Amino acid sequence: MLTDIEIAQKAKMLSIYKIAEKAGIEEKELIPYGKYKAKVSLSLMERLKDRTNGKLVLVTAMTPTPYGEGKTTVSIGLTQAFWRIGHKSMVALREPSLGPVFGIKGGATGGGYSQVVPMEDINLHFTGDFHAVDSAHNLLSAMIDAHVHHGNAVGLDTRQIQWPRSMDMNDRALRKVVVGLGGRTNGPPREDGFVITPASEIMAILGLSRDYKDLKERLGNILIGFKRTKEPIFARDIGANGAMAALLKEALLPNLVQTIENTPALIHTGPFGNIAHGTCSLTSILLSLKLSEIAVVEAGFGSDLGAEKFLNIVCQIGGFSPDATVIVGTIRAMKYHGGVKKKELTNENVSAIEKGFENLKAHIENIRDNFGIPPVVALNVFPHDTDNEKAKVKELLEAEGVEYAFCEVWSKGGEGAIELAQKAVSAFDLPKNYSPLYTPETPLKEKIEKVATRVYGADGVDYSPSANRILKRLEEIGFKNAFICLAKTQASLSDNSKLIGRPKGFRVQIDDVRVKAGANFIVPLAGDIMEMPGLPKEPAALKVDLKEDGTITGLF
Repeated sequence: MLTDIEIAQKAKMLSIYKIAEKAGIEEKELIPYGKYKAKVSLSLMERLKDRTNGKLVLVTAMTPTPYGEGKTTVSIGLTQAFWRIGHKSMVALREPSLGPVFGIKGGATGGGYSQVVPMEDINLHFTGDFHAVDSAHNLLSAMIDAHVHHGNAVGLDTRQIQWPRSMDMNDRALRKVVVGLGGRTNGPPREDGFVITPASEIMAILGLSRDYKDLKERLGNILIGFKRTKEPIFARDIGANGAMAALLKEALLPNLVQTIENTPALIHTGPFGNIAHGTCSLTSILLSLKLSEIAVVEAGFGSDLGAEKFLNIVCQIGGFSPDATVIVGTIRAMKYHGGVKKKELTNENVSAIEKGFENLKAHIENIRDNFGIPPVVALNVFPHDTDNEKAKVKELLEAEGVEYAFCEVWSKGGEGAIELAQKAVSAFDLPKNYSPLYTPETPLKEKIEKVATRVYGADGVDYSPSANRILKRLEEIGFKNAFICLAKTQASLSDNSKLIGRPKGFRVQIDDVRVKAGANFIVPLAGDIMEMPGLPKEPAALKVDLKEDGTITGLF
């Protein structure tokens, strides 16, 4: 059996100009990066501004397990299937981060015959967007330290600097560092730290900015710290946002590539779904809606994370909402959430499926009942799934009154998702009553509590004294209308990663709060959340290699 990377390397790719023509993009609107990838000019959006939007399908999932449910693979297979049944479609995905690529997760370009290509380029340096984000992020860090060193004209309290440094790699040793050692010429010593690039506020800002004016304004709004008098200081106060925007000029442009079946795909920005808002850029979503009959957009992790943030934040900013939502689930994940251990997950266990189905049911209710969007469940099939197990899942879904389809996108590509595509198209005609859980005017604590109780299923929210002080202060200094981007574990509906299935009788604990003023987020930290992951004992990097002929192996 061929591996994902071997399948990708055998793919017959079309010139990026052919893909652009298929998508309806003119040659003058492309900035090519070699033969098979290109940036798309923002002038395209201006040309298409009066065109009616296509339909939008959001792809989310049940609570992910350590073994992967194949959400990206299903998203790609679904867009390929739409083409096969006669609907022009475009998938919009996030860019992979090098940290997960070389950590536990591995590559993030789909799998089997439902991939985006060139797979190696996309998983590694791609068009340099992540490097641009790091450069802009660390320019601000350097300008803050230089400003303090050369007199501190704005009166920044060095004990209250809010801006860390950034690097796109899992490196636990950099979570907490001390800078400024070595004497007066190196600046005052202070505590600092690194976040991984997808957790950088610059990444979130890039993903939400519509144009250069919007980008520069959002960068200027970054809160870098406070004066001793407790007044906030922003990036614009030290004149940093212009140069930062210049570094991000090319990075703001969406990236055009293709699926393994030569259908167009936009891949742009990569905010994490458990720390940031977890979807591709607003510009790539808007372009997909203008260029296709059906745009497919993936949200990170489960409905409690990426989908919640998409429906509460991105939809309100973008002025759109899904016409249908696909929830990806697997029999293996249901058995895991039913309490089955890793070594026994390939064994038939119908009773565990019934227990673990409660997790999938929670995600169905989130989409259908909390947000008013018709859900379709995509059951991603694995070779070890048995007929008895499939029959039990069908029985449970039919009792729930939810449309579903079994998918074989890894082995069959678009052909393996035709039934899913047909069910999604049928869902467009179902009643839709989309409504976010809160508006910007909703008080900050009420926003937090609505997400925690209605989406996570918590009994309530508890705040540390520090979190209470920060939230009160934020409302006092003008951030009361910010969106809430709750950061928590992806491994559970709760804020405790050990509580699998559908936890009951828990309360969410908020210990700290971050401010992402440029992105217009308040980020309450629930549970043990890390903004800089570490590599595992046996990282995926151990499998990656380069042959003498220049061929990359082991990416996925």
